[in-house]
Amino acid sequence: MAGEKLALANINSLRSFEVIDKIKAELEQSCPGVVSCADIVIMAARDAVSLTGGPRWEVKLGRLDGLTASRADSDAIMPSPRANATTLIDLFAKLKLSVKDLVALSGSHSIGRARCFSITHRLYDDQTVARQQDAAIEPQFREELMRLCPVNGYQNVTGGLDSTPVVFDNLYFKDLVVGKGVLNSDQTLYTSPETKAYVEEFSRDEEAFFQAFAEGMIKLGDLQSGQPGEVRRNCRVVNGSPAAAMNNYQN
Repeated sequence: MAGEKLALANINSLRSFEVIDKIKAELEQSCPGVVSCADIVIMAARDAVSLTGGPRWEVKLGRLDGLTASRADSDAIMPSPRANATTLIDLFAKLKLSVKDLVALSGSHSIGRARCFSITHRLYDDQTVARQQDAAIEPQFREELMRLCPVNGYQNVTGGLDSTPVVFDNLYFKDLVVGKGVLNSDQTLYTSPETKAYVEEFSRDEEAFFQAFAEGMIKLGDLQSGQPGEVRRNCRVVNGSPAAAMNNYQN
């Protein structure tokens, strides 16, 4: 199965699956065949946010792991780092997620890093010639990005997604307000009139961001594929990623 791990937005980017594998192994020793990989991924995401300073919310449990994996399905649903706000709004609307959900969930980029592969198109034409100045990028920040990701540089070099990439806070939104969004899909949230007001609100009010983020994550966790599933005994599948498949809840 060519699964989600090989999707364009994930390949050479997602990492640390050994943490999920370790959790699953210990659970199987104590309580075999009960806790799905999908539930473990959701809980690990919640705990990663909480442990880095962000909100904590109650995670609904009982998901089943997918019996198949699809890179094509993931490519169709994962937001591109090159996307503009209109594309993102349309994508989230198909999942019955609001514009507020989109902006709040984009705040997940408060922690983590981005590869030069996802950044250089903002800086260079065909990776060789500097683009005409992008007015959305603060000039000194543009120079920082060009030093991080030089012409013909190694595309898997990473930089923080905001100024505090190991702390979950609202600095991500403050960075957008001053033109320091790393990805085009981030900065577009401030330059677009449909999303700008939420960026400004969350940049001023961290608690409002935390509440909206938790609400968005609960909605995201409620999405169901309608496909059959099971509780897998092992989360590791060659080229596949059943752990990422959130299917119908068990009774």
